Amino acid sequence: MNYLKNIKKGIRIKDTFNYFIIIIMLVVPLLISSFGNLPRSSSGLLAQMAYSILLAVSLNLVVGFLGELSLGHAGFMCVGAYIGCYIAKELYNVMDSKLLVLIISMLIGGLVAAVFGLIIGLPALRLKGDYLAIVTLAFGEIVRTIFKNLPTFGAALGLSTKKYGNDLYIVALVTVLISLFLIQNIIRSKHGRAITAIRDNEIAAKAMGINITYYKLFVFVFAAFFAGMAGVIYGSYVTPVVYSFFSFNYSIEILVMVVLGGMGNITGSIISAVFITYLNFQLQTQLSGDLAALKYLVYAIILIVVVIFNNAPALKSVRERFSIANKLREKHLKNPSKQYSDTNRWDVVTTKIRMDEVLTTDVKQNDPFKPDKPEKGGK
Repeated sequence: MNYLKNIKKGIRIKDTFNYFIIIIMLVVPLLISSFGNLPRSSSGLLAQMAYSILLAVSLNLVVGFLGELSLGHAGFMCVGAYIGCYIAKELYNVMDSKLLVLIISMLIGGLVAAVFGLIIGLPALRLKGDYLAIVTLAFGEIVRTIFKNLPTFGAALGLSTKKYGNDLYIVALVTVLISLFLIQNIIRSKHGRAITAIRDNEIAAKAMGINITYYKLFVFVFAAFFAGMAGVIYGSYVTPVVYSFFSFNYSIEILVMVVLGGMGNITGSIISAVFITYLNFQLQTQLSGDLAALKYLVYAIILIVVVIFNNAPALKSVRERFSIANKLREKHLKNPSKQYSDTNRWDVVTTKIRMDEVLTTDVKQNDPFKPDKPEKGGK
């Protein structure tokens, strides 16, 4: 029982570490800005990191925990950005509180994206593997093409929006904290175990009574909701919202964040989203013109290196050596007396008897072993 408590305690510490990363990203800039020294570019970079974390963690639900490949995550972000920012633009005419407008527009953008996730998920999630990836990819391309040709949303010129301001990163990071709380609690619940069971063996999960279609749709809709919220944050940071941003390349960029951080690893998704966003920011500042295309080469190299590192048999010893999970497991196994109470350890259980003794009701503790005498005649 103590060992199980240690495992649960380790899970809580791991989840708390995710909150700790976001809180540090929130508190440190606030302290710097209190002295008036936070550059505008830094606050903008933090807002980009916030919606990148939302996108990476939500896509990890589909790819990492459910085990389905989706290449249309930028499409859900596109829906949330256009619809949410259009609602925000209308609300600014009747409301003065920009915070309230942003919250309402995020909820509406997320809900509309979730509805699209349900519409696409009903037929698409009956597919598997490459077929599902192709359908989600087609959805992302169709959605941005539709918004490109709608005059209501600015057509090819894009939807002009009102920027929230330099303190957008505060609302964005608080949104990330709330989203992490919801996602991590779902993963730890019985629903999360059902989702991972589908990923590990869909046939066995179905045999155990798990509703495969329900949970696939649930994860797809849930991930689409957070992608829509990320789109509204993006639209509040950049103006105008242009369809070309939500291309297939951006869906691949989100997938790179998930793969780099590790499938089914929330902490890894957070760190990789921060890293990729910062890398992208630096490449955009340092590279211009034709050299800007080199950033996709960098993403390709990162993917190749990660895939080789995770799958090469020759690097297995290196993976085990630097694995944080293995180090934590070794730490728990070093002191077995701390994992089990003295009364539960096998070598001190008072009712233990030797394996060669006859298990009968008349055996008493500490009785010497006396084998039965052989009968006469060798019987």
